[in-house]
Amino acid sequence: MEIRKVKGNTFCIDTGMTYIPFYKINEEEIIMLDSGWAGGEREGINELLEKNNFKVVGVVCSHAHIDHIGNIAYFKKKYNCIIAMPAYEALICSSPANLKVYYSSQTLSYVTEHFGHMVCEADIMIWENQDSINVCSIEFKILHTPGHSPAHICIITPDDVGYVGDALISYGVMKGSKLPYAFILREDLKSKEKLYDLKCSKYVVAHKGMYDDITKLIADNIDFYKNRAAKVYDVIDVAMTMEEIMKTVIEKWGISVKSRYKYFVTEKMLRSYVEYLTDIGMIKLIMEDGFLKYVK
Repeated sequence: MEIRKVKGNTFCIDTGMTYIPFYKINEEEIIMLDSGWAGGEREGINELLEKNNFKVVGVVCSHAHIDHIGNIAYFKKKYNCIIAMPAYEALICSSPANLKVYYSSQTLSYVTEHFGHMVCEADIMIWENQDSINVCSIEFKILHTPGHSPAHICIITPDDVGYVGDALISYGVMKGSKLPYAFILREDLKSKEKLYDLKCSKYVVAHKGMYDDITKLIADNIDFYKNRAAKVYDVIDVAMTMEEIMKTVIEKWGISVKSRYKYFVTEKMLRSYVEYLTDIGMIKLIMEDGFLKYVK
């Protein structure tokens, strides 16, 4: 892991998997934008923070996914830092039972075991009508970009650096991704369009890029996600259940599903594309022989 300067007092931690931006208030105090993944990044992030004598006084979270908020409860306990999060994402993370609303296909015991470390009480709720927040006397601008998650936000630092989180994916991720995730793809595509109006001097994409201009990246992201939706559409050649669509996609696209967790992740990813195709009228949901099926 290493620290990379973006602009002014805005830096990012390069974990190898993600860029985690932070704003340096002074030589010791920093505000992180997201906190990283607990399972694979906590140890390295800790070592880097301690090596530089940094104290985390605040964390502004873009959204409540495991690789972005995996360490907020840990940092809260270690540093007694301020946690700011989109309100609806904060409510999801307020208890294991609420997390189960999001991970609805999994049991409460499974959710508690695998995602319980995400439970944390936010100090600052960021509501959908807010366009800025103040954390430790530092003002950050907010752009609401729901879709990848229920209430995903982009965060602009005082240095005019736009952290777009997972609202966009980099070219490297596009190259290796068979089924990129969106919670509600239709809304995610609208939010990507909204990014054309975001004018910053630098941009940071969580997975994993740094750009001076994101105009082409936005267009290529939209095309990439729509192309994946079109490929899912091509798979539905007869009336098919969700399970049948998933089985066909896994086989045709060579997706490896060898664990319960990977099954849940794949199903969650695929469902957003099926729902998108339904939303835009390319497929419809019918009842046939007592089962829900999708048909063109």
